[in-house]
Amino acid sequence: MADVSTGTRARLIGAGYAAQGLGYAAVVTALPAFKERQGIDDTFVSVILLLVVVAAAGGSVLADQVAARWGSRYALSSGLFLVGAGLAGTTFWTPNAVFAAIFLAYGIGLGAVDASLSMQGVLVQSRLGRSVMSRLFAAYTAAAIAAALLMSGALETGAGAAVAVGVAAVYAVLVGVVGWRMFVPERTERSNVAHAGGNRSVRPIVLVCGMLIFTAFLVDSAISTWSSVYLHDSLSAAASVAPLGYAAYQGAVLVSRLVADHVVPRAGRLPVAIASLIVCGVGCALVVTLPAIWAAMAGFTIAGIGVGVLVPLAFSAAGEAALDSSDEVIAKVNLFNYGGALLGAVLLGALSEPVGLRWAFLIPVVAVIVTLPLARRLRDLRFHPQPAAG
Repeated sequence: MADVSTGTRARLIGAGYAAQGLGYAAVVTALPAFKERQGIDDTFVSVILLLVVVAAAGGSVLADQVAARWGSRYALSSGLFLVGAGLAGTTFWTPNAVFAAIFLAYGIGLGAVDASLSMQGVLVQSRLGRSVMSRLFAAYTAAAIAAALLMSGALETGAGAAVAVGVAAVYAVLVGVVGWRMFVPERTERSNVAHAGGNRSVRPIVLVCGMLIFTAFLVDSAISTWSSVYLHDSLSAAASVAPLGYAAYQGAVLVSRLVADHVVPRAGRLPVAIASLIVCGVGCALVVTLPAIWAAMAGFTIAGIGVGVLVPLAFSAAGEAALDSSDEVIAKVNLFNYGGALLGAVLLGALSEPVGLRWAFLIPVVAVIVTLPLARRLRDLRFHPQPAAG
C-alpha cells in the first residue's frame, strides 16, 4: 500500500472523532424516545448510564493494552466496530435486560475509542509539529451538532430516533474499516515509571490533567445526557425542540474548538484553563437560576464554550508533558473522563426524582469550584516542545 501522508492521517483521525461525536450525540438525544419505547424511567436510564461508564473505563484500559502491544490504530478501529454494533442494537425494541447489555457493549467500545483517539491525536500532532488537538475535537463537535439536528428532523417528520442512531452506526463502522490500515501506525514506548505511577514527574501530569478532564466531562455528560430530558420533561419543550439545547451546547463547543489552537499558544494554558472552568460554572449556574427554556439554552451554550477548550487543552498538555510515553499517560488521564461521566450522567439522573433536574445541575458548579485551585498547578508541569514538521 502506498505511503499515507500525515495530513491524510490527520483528516482520518478527525473522521474518527466525528464518528464518536455522531454516535454519542445520537444516543443521548434519543434518550426520551428510548424511555417511551422501552417503558423505562429516569432511574433505569441512570442505571444503564452507570453500566456504560463502568464499561467505558474498562474499554479505556483495554485500549491501553492493545495500543502497547499492537498500536493505538488497532485499538481505535476495534472500538469503532464495537460502537457501531452497539448503536445498531439500540435501534429496535428488545427486552430491557438485553437493552442494558447492548449499552454495556457500546460502553466498552466508547471507552476504547475515547482513549485511542487521544493517543492518535497526540501522535499526529507530534508528526505535524503544530497544535491540532482542538480542531480534531472540533470534528467530534460538528458531528454531534449534525446528530442533534438529524434527531430533531427525524422526530419532527415521524421517521423516528432509530434513523439517526442507525446512520451513526454505519458511519462508525466505515471509519473503522478504513482506519484499520490508515490510522497512525506508530506507538510510544511504555515507560516503566509511568506504568508504575510512582515517578514524581508523571503523577502530577495524571492528577492535574486528569482533574481537568474529570470536571470538563462532568459538565459535558450532565448537559449531553440530560439537556434533552430537562427541556422536554421539566420545561415542557416540544419533542422536536428538546434536542436543540444539545445542538446549541455543541455549537458553542465547536466555535471554541475552532479558535482554541490559535488562542492557547498565545494566552497560555493556565489562564485559558482557569477561564474555561469559570465559564463552565457560570453556564450551569444559569440553568439552575432561571427555569425557562431560553435560559437553559443560553446556559448550555455558555458552558459549551468552556468545555470546548478544556478537553483538548488537558489531553494536549498531558501528551506533551509525557511525550515519550504519551499513549500510556493519556490512557490514565482518560480514566478521569469516566468519573466525571459517572457524576454528570448518573448522579444527575438519580437526583431528578428527589430534587429535580434543575437543582441537580448544581453538581457541575460545585465541581468547577473544587477544581479551580488544582488547575493552577498546570504551571508546574514540564512541557516538551513540539518537533518541527518534517
